[in-house]
Amino acid sequence: MRVASDQLAFDELGTPLRETTFVVFDLETTGTRPGADGITEIGAIKVRGGEVLGEFATLVDPGMPIPPQIVALTGITSAMVYDAPPITRVLPAFLEFAAGAVLVAHNAPFDTGFLRAACQEHGYPWPKPAVVCTVRLARRVLTRQDTPSHRLSALAALFGASATPNHRALQDARATVDVLHALLERLGPLGVHSLEELLDYLPEVTPAQRRKRGMAAHLPPRPGVYLFRGPSEEVLYVGTARDLRRRVRQYFTGSESRGRIREMVALAQRVDGIECAHALEAQFLVDRSHRGSVSPALGRPVGPGRCAGTVSLTGDRETRRGRARRRLPVTHLYATDLGEGTDRPAVRARRTGPLRRSLCRGAKRPGLRPGRPGSGRADRRQGRGAAAFRTAPPRRAHRGTTFRTGGPAP
Repeated sequence: MRVASDQLAFDELGTPLRETTFVVFDLETTGTRPGADGITEIGAIKVRGGEVLGEFATLVDPGMPIPPQIVALTGITSAMVYDAPPITRVLPAFLEFAAGAVLVAHNAPFDTGFLRAACQEHGYPWPKPAVVCTVRLARRVLTRQDTPSHRLSALAALFGASATPNHRALQDARATVDVLHALLERLGPLGVHSLEELLDYLPEVTPAQRRKRGMAAHLPPRPGVYLFRGPSEEVLYVGTARDLRRRVRQYFTGSESRGRIREMVALAQRVDGIECAHALEAQFLVDRSHRGSVSPALGRPVGPGRCAGTVSLTGDRETRRGRARRRLPVTHLYATDLGEGTDRPAVRARRTGPLRRSLCRGAKRPGLRPGRPGSGRADRRQGRGAAAFRTAPPRRAHRGTTFRTGGPAP
């Protein structure tokens, strides 16, 4: 399927919005402080593809009196919730109803704050669902000319919602469903077609940057290496991905919040891809081909070879005497010095990129035992042919390997 430069195919974006299950919900409470105030009503509607799959509505006994101002606002009195179930019974039922769905609410931090506080108080783990706030979404999509206010009542009137908000949970949730669908319709022309793009949508991404997504159209959905090139064909950035096309497109959807990367995307004129058999091969290729190369436009290394870690291969006797026979870059060891008898779990446990200095200083980490390279005491303590940092018993090529830092290999 050929993809246009400004249109993304659903199968390349992750979860299409038309296949995403949303649980649009609203809470009524006794106040504005999660934990200190209680929930008096929960209303929720489960929708997918514009179709209502189910509804959830119940009053909740907050375990405290309802203030008069709240009664005047919502119409919920203490007498109405006298026989209502407590939150300890309602919360697990709601969590089951919303399991696996994206939560949507108008002013979502307020509503999810009360749910998180209730989970913490009553010993339920917070499932950490994806959350969409229609207030935040409306502020990004609508202008002042569209509406001067982003209140639920104003948005419901603007979009002609079938339900009129009245500060009751289920009625407000029904109005929020219509507002959500109307906002999603306006996001379509902006190139937001999947859940991932919806969650990553940022207003500071310019239309020009969004149009650059076409630079990834030729990339295969396979593991490999991608190179951003500037106006003079210089390499601005090098990265690896399990899916080249999807990863590169993420740079143009607002999901990248790093300022330097946004500068790079603005300068980029082309993206080249090198297809690999798997992600490990892609990492090897980047480490061996672009170690220490610098982008003139950004003034920093374009590859991951920013830290100069080296590996010294020594024999048992030479290790105990503190002499090294040869020193190699870390990635050179991995690419050339692992024989057929290499311990595969040990290979996976080792870092394929440059070593972090925190590890080389003896930072605590399961399975790593620090020691000074070439130190007789460290070697005797760790055993024959031991490594200063070792994750598994060595075999053949691993025997007598020590890790060192402090500069590139001579």
